Order: sequence, then structure tokens, then C-alpha cells
Amino acid sequence: MSNPSDHTPDQVIDITGEVCPMTFVRTKLRLERMRAGEVLSVRLRGDEPLRNVPRAARDEGHVILGIVAEGDDHIVTIRRA
Repeated sequence: MSNPSDHTPDQVIDITGEVCPMTFVRTKLRLERMRAGEVLSVRLRGDEPLRNVPRAARDEGHVILGIVAEGDDHIVTIRRA
């Protein structure tokens, strides 16, 4: 995986206040409003969202460009399929 900072996001969402399954629901809804090839940066917090959001995005055909720890949060960078 490349460094997400190498990919300028087209959109950014912060789901640090959400719990599963809403973490991926919010991510999925944002991805659905984006065009193919656009990049979404998702700020999340906790082990469960860190496992579930990237896995669910891959399951839907999107590409995980990178995951970077930033303090208590993680930044997941996703390219829309």
C-alpha cells in the first residue's frame, strides 16, 4: 500500500464519533455520491471500524490506497471503483 498522503483526496469524512455499523454506512453513502476514480479520505477511531471499513470497501470493489495511524485515529484512503 502506498502512503495516503501521496493521494490528494477529492472528499474527506470524519467518522470518529460513529460506531459500527454506522462507520461503513456513512463511508458507503459518501462513496456512492462520488465518481469512479475519486479518492475519499476517512478518519476513523477504534479497532472495529479499522477492521470493518477497509474490508467492506474492498468487498464493494473499491481500492484501499493506504491506512495511516494519526494519534488515536487512523486515516483510510479509498479510491472509488
